[in-house]
Amino acid sequence: MRILIDSFHQAIRALVDHRLRTALSILGITIGIAAVMAVSTISKGGNYIVYSELETFGLNSVWVYRDNNFDAGAGQQRSGSGIDNDDYDAVRLNMAGFGIRRVTPVVYPDDRGEFTQRGRSMITQLLGVGREYHDVTNDSLDEGRRFHQADIDAKHQVAIIGPTVVERLLDPTLSPIGQTIRYQSRRFMVIGTLKRKSRDFLSSIGSVGGQDANDRIMIPFTALQQIRGRDSIGNFHVEVAEFDEAARVATSVRTLLENRHPVGFAYKSETMASYITTTNRILGGVAIVGIVAASISLLVGGMGIMNMMGTAVLERTREIGVRKAIGAREKDILLQFLLEAGLISIVGGLLGLLIGGLASVGLAYATGFPVIPSPVSIFGALAVSVTVGLLSGFLPARRAAKLRPVEALRSD
Repeated sequence: MRILIDSFHQAIRALVDHRLRTALSILGITIGIAAVMAVSTISKGGNYIVYSELETFGLNSVWVYRDNNFDAGAGQQRSGSGIDNDDYDAVRLNMAGFGIRRVTPVVYPDDRGEFTQRGRSMITQLLGVGREYHDVTNDSLDEGRRFHQADIDAKHQVAIIGPTVVERLLDPTLSPIGQTIRYQSRRFMVIGTLKRKSRDFLSSIGSVGGQDANDRIMIPFTALQQIRGRDSIGNFHVEVAEFDEAARVATSVRTLLENRHPVGFAYKSETMASYITTTNRILGGVAIVGIVAASISLLVGGMGIMNMMGTAVLERTREIGVRKAIGAREKDILLQFLLEAGLISIVGGLLGLLIGGLASVGLAYATGFPVIPSPVSIFGALAVSVTVGLLSGFLPARRAAKLRPVEALRSD
């Protein structure tokens, strides 16, 4: 312990005696660690935003619908969606066997979905949905209630609306609940309003087809079918019980529909699991490229430490000779130079973490990404810093430890 303490004090004195050179070596490590820290933090924040917005669709979601590009051959192509209420009942009967937790039909209108209310009007996304739709899509209510089974069975003219519709269509002086909106010749009473959802990032990269989760009106699918005059369903939105089973569940539902409609129809499916897999691959690749690019500066910092330690060995050759002549062992010399390299890397690493954290906050403020520092990234960056410093200082330290006392004392 005494030898270690003495070596530590000597290492500090040696670094202080060459302040400028020490500062430049510390700066190299600091820049490298700061860059790695900033890239890691912003990457984690970006992942959080993407996944939080994907979650607004339901992470366990599967969509099944008709394949309109299917070539059924001359005279066999049939009109319609290829899905009806009997198909919905059949899927519900097979939910347990297929691995389905919830399923809701989604019906689309024949027109643009124009609603009016006391002189105001707007065109919005109109959906006819089932009772479990909001559970499948992770919707939360701001006010009011969800659809009851009685609303579905009795085709009640009730509506749940998004916050954009509340702002643009309803009377702001009154509670949204209980107000009525008109679609075609029918009046629908508002029974619930949705909490705002953010899909801004996905919209900015064109990943959600221009759909605004806050600009939509939902009514019972049976009520919209009554308006359209037929019981066709646009698609099934399924929530699977197990995330990893999404592809299998999609195949099972498609097969059921194909067996029920063997002529004139074909079906397609999409799973949120496939989008998440693609997202993981893209975000993971971007993060790796960023960290590798940032690590180049860390490598440069390590080379700076190696250069500094090599110069220190040359300048202190006589000192090394004197120490070995009076009894210093090779491991004592090696320890001293490794301590110098380690101190540089530790100080540089700590400063890098501080500067990287501040840079992350600045980038988060500029980009809107949340700052999510990872303890693993912090300790990992510090460990890398120390490792780089020790590896960079090992060769010069080993060379110093191997010097023969007589040759070292002859050095000028």
